Amino acid sequence: MRARITQDVKDAMKAGDKARLSTLRLITAAIKDREIGVGGQAPIEVGDTEVVAILQKMVKQRRESIATYEKAGRTDLADQEKFEVVVIEHYLPKQMDEAGVKAAVAALVTELGAAGPKDMGRVMGALKERFAGQMDFGKASGVLKELLK
Repeated sequence: MRARITQDVKDAMKAGDKARLSTLRLITAAIKDREIGVGGQAPIEVGDTEVVAILQKMVKQRRESIATYEKAGRTDLADQEKFEVVVIEHYLPKQMDEAGVKAAVAALVTELGAAGPKDMGRVMGALKERFAGQMDFGKASGVLKELLK
């Protein structure tokens, strides 16, 4: 995945696509920050799984910024954040639709024999292990709460 991002940086530079290049450089910087342990984290070797987690965090931050900018009437800044989300999501695995999330959660509840709210942590842990990068766990949590009432 990192090789693809690096190649896309080169392609954007050659094409003169400044907006895309800027976002790709932000991605590269975030990956390097994680590698060297910026922010009090221990330095690690960043693999594809970690890159996906970094990208998901970046998308979440931008969505929060979009909401803030729109609330403040700054559509110009919100539009830039939306563009960055599109570029970043290009590197993320395809997300499950709502029906897929419901089916996966229901299947896992049955498989693990979850019966009530006390089993929620165990089911969410298994979901994160099996569907990392493929599912919005906020939505999955809501679906799970409904099932385990």
